[in-house]
Amino acid sequence: MASSKWKELSRYSACDIADALLKLGVPGAGFLPDITPMPHTSGLRKPELKKIIAPASTFLMAPKATPSFPNPVTLSKDFPKSNSSATGPYADLTQPGTVVIVSQPPGQSCAVMGGIMAERMKVLGAQGVVVDGRVRDLVALAETGLPIWSKGSSIIGAGAETRLHAYEVPVRVGKTVIEPGDIVMIDPFENGVVAVPQGKVDEVLQLLPKLVGADDKVISDVKNGRRVDEAFEEHRNA
Repeated sequence: MASSKWKELSRYSACDIADALLKLGVPGAGFLPDITPMPHTSGLRKPELKKIIAPASTFLMAPKATPSFPNPVTLSKDFPKSNSSATGPYADLTQPGTVVIVSQPPGQSCAVMGGIMAERMKVLGAQGVVVDGRVRDLVALAETGLPIWSKGSSIIGAGAETRLHAYEVPVRVGKTVIEPGDIVMIDPFENGVVAVPQGKVDEVLQLLPKLVGADDKVISDVKNGRRVDEAFEEHRNA
């Protein structure tokens, strides 16, 4: 994927890109629901707000039983097979220049990423981290300076309930499936994360100027007193 296409995508918001993916019928419109920025920790400098756009690398976690959590959830029949080489701390497998997507089994209390793992990802060149699950060590995470987004937080380490199952495999967040290499935008201005399938990038770039241009015309008309339905009919439905 040429970086010039990333730069072109970065001119638009996550909302714009989701609109294009919706128009193209992409499941979930590329949206990663309920994923929000890690809360700012008091006393630490807030990171500069900027969009991050980079290819996805993926980690899929699986449940495990421990004395504190003896009854893990059962894996579904369509759960991907484990990578034979997926052993050890998963952060060591981080691909440079990527947005790391970590998929945690639902319903768990533990975190799947903490300060040590995040620091390793930073050293290896991750551009950002999106956790479909929980994180911990919030002060240490903030100190890395990485954009880190998640569904929630915990004080319990990953070893309590989870283990690495596979990496560089498709993962699902809500209705959206993220394949390794898909283009991910972390957009703090719109408070959202969107994933563009590799095979849809050119179509998205072709659609975006038309969609955004139409909306600009609608807004202009509405500001001048026109009804929304009339403006939609002329500009969006044309």
